[in-house]
Formats: sequence, C-alpha cells, structure tokens
Amino acid sequence: MASSILLQVVVGGLLLGAVYALFSSGLTLIWGMMNVINFAHGDFVMLGMYVAFVVWHALGGGPWLAVPLAAVLLALLGILVYLLLVRRIMKGSVLSQIIGTFGLALLLRYSVFWYFGANFESLPSNLAGGTYDLAGLRIEGSRLLAGVVALLVTAGLHLLLTRTRVGSQMMAVSEDASAAQLMGIRPERMQALAWGLAIGATGIAGALIANFFYISPTVGESLVIIAFVTVALGGFGSIPGALIAGLLIGLIESLSAYLVGPAYKDVVVYAVFVAVLWFRPQGLMGKAV
Repeated sequence: MASSILLQVVVGGLLLGAVYALFSSGLTLIWGMMNVINFAHGDFVMLGMYVAFVVWHALGGGPWLAVPLAAVLLALLGILVYLLLVRRIMKGSVLSQIIGTFGLALLLRYSVFWYFGANFESLPSNLAGGTYDLAGLRIEGSRLLAGVVALLVTAGLHLLLTRTRVGSQMMAVSEDASAAQLMGIRPERMQALAWGLAIGATGIAGALIANFFYISPTVGESLVIIAFVTVALGGFGSIPGALIAGLLIGLIESLSAYLVGPAYKDVVVYAVFVAVLWFRPQGLMGKAV
C-alpha cells in the first residue's frame, strides 16, 4: 500500500512539474532571444487562469475551450506588450528592463483586482473528467490533462526552435540581431513572435493549472518565483533544461510534502536548488561562461 501511494505521489509530482516547465519555457525563451528578464511572467499565467474562470463562469465551458482561447488571447497580448513596452525598454539599461517589467506585473495584477476583486476563486474539479484508474493509480483528470498537454506544448516549442525555418531565424536573431538583419531577417518581427509564443505558452499553462489550483490576482507572485527557480536550475535559454528542471521541482515538491510535510516542501525545493547551483552555477543544461 505504501509503495502504491508513493508511486502516485511521484506521478502527481511529474504531472505538476510538466506545467511548471511549460510556463517556465516561455520565460527562458524570452531570455534566450532578448536577454530580458520578465518579472511579469507569473502575472501572465494568472491571466490565463482567469480566462479559464471566465470561460467556465460565462459560457459553462471547460479546458477544451479555455486552453486554446487563453493561448490566442495571451499570445496577442504578448505581441502587444512587446510592441508598446519591451522593444523600447530593451534600448535602455538592465535597470529600466527590470522596472519596466515589474511595473507591468503591477499593472496586470491590480487591473485584475479592480475587475474581479480580491476573492480566491476555483473551478469545479470535474471539468476535465473525474478520477481515472490507470494501472492501479488514481489520477485526477485535470492533472492528467495538464501534464500531458504541457509536455506536448513544451516539446512543440523546442521543435519549433530547432527544426523549422522560423526557429532558425529566431535563433539567428538571438545570436546577433545585426548580422541576422543583413541576411534579410527582421529582428523586431522575430522578437515579437518570441513574445507571442512565450506568453501564449503561459496562457496555456494558466488555463490548465486553474482546474486544480486556486485563482487569485496575487497567484502570479508565487508562480514567477517557481519560474525563475526552474529557469535558473535548468539553465537560462534552454527549453530542454526548463523541462527537466520543472519535472524535478514538481517531483521534489510532491515527495517532500508526502515524506516531510507540506509546510516544508518549499524549503526542500530551494535547498536542492541552491545545492545544484553551488556545483553547477550555469544550471543543469546551461552553457558555462
């Protein structure tokens, strides 16, 4: 019995870790393309969660409607943010980038406060189906759907960057925007696309995690910390690194909550994070400087 419970904890942690990897891959994509640290990243995930809440509350729809809608809306918002804010602050100092994206986070957060209020919200647990029995493991449909979709989308992002012409152009811009422009590539177009893809991915993650996580205007505060830890652990600019680190963090969270206690799971995660970076500062799959 104990072994089956432990296995269920492991599977649950990996499914949650896949969602961590998905929204962290957007953060690492932005950094890899433009060397911009997006402090508003967690608040974009929060917006994806509220898209799922509105879809259920106004239309009675579940994740099958909320996920693609969140992807499209957040991708368009990401492109708009790049055009109106990011391409301008990129010309300034690192401090201006930090203040700019932090101010964006506050704008998004308090706009949601103004419209939806400060109450915690949640979605019905059966929107993605009930609980499934898979080889003796009981897995909630919402967590199973979130983990599988997150893995597929993260893998799709990696394949887009490494196996397509558009991905090659984006990588060329990330290496040297001036040289890429001489080759006929428009850097601003590729950077806008990167923001659209990255924020669209956070929208998908938010719409998925909303089915089993609390929804609040402040939820982005904790999610952005998870994203930064995941990206730093996996290696800045590496989507495979974000995937491995996300799965690892989800697994450590679940195991420590089960073996040590829920109150100590964050302590264990950050202790492992510090220990890994002590021996490998560039992260698991990052390049040494």
